Amino acid sequence: MIFTDDTVASMAAAVELVNSAEDPDTLTEIAQLDEFFVKHAYTGSHARTNAELAAVRAQRAPLRRLLLADRDTAVELVNAILAEHRAVPRLVRHDGLDYHIHAVAPEAPLHVRMAVETAMAMIDLIRADELSRLSICADDNCEGIVLDLSRNRSRRYCSTTCTNRNAVAAYRARKTVS
Repeated sequence: MIFTDDTVASMAAAVELVNSAEDPDTLTEIAQLDEFFVKHAYTGSHARTNAELAAVRAQRAPLRRLLLADRDTAVELVNAILAEHRAVPRLVRHDGLDYHIHAVAPEAPLHVRMAVETAMAMIDLIRADELSRLSICADDNCEGIVLDLSRNRSRRYCSTTCTNRNAVAAYRARKTVS
């Protein structure tokens, strides 16, 4: 299943946002939020305040629940987010990107835009019955979320760090058996 670019971008941003709460927390300063904003090509207002940072950080737990929910629960959560923020989908073009969907105004608070963009992307995963693309990291010491968009659904770890840690552990285990 191939998803649209905006769905992939929104899901990647949501997973990174949720995983930023893992130890160590990587979203504690406004400068880190600035980097996140730029990296994930968010548009619209960005207040660069401690209140905005706190509001974005507060989205991590609800988005985690959404990303790991079963299909019926995910539908309820998506519908609740869209209703709460009075999302009205519309097609837009900007910054060299072709038409894609925005569902709240660009001046809406950043945490609202993040929640609604994630909900809109989850619609595609739910409709395609592809929630299995989201899982918990296979590293026993990690609770990060994995977004697996590979064709063969082989991604097991949330980050290069977890992948490398497990590859080294497997290598060492093989060496001690030999």
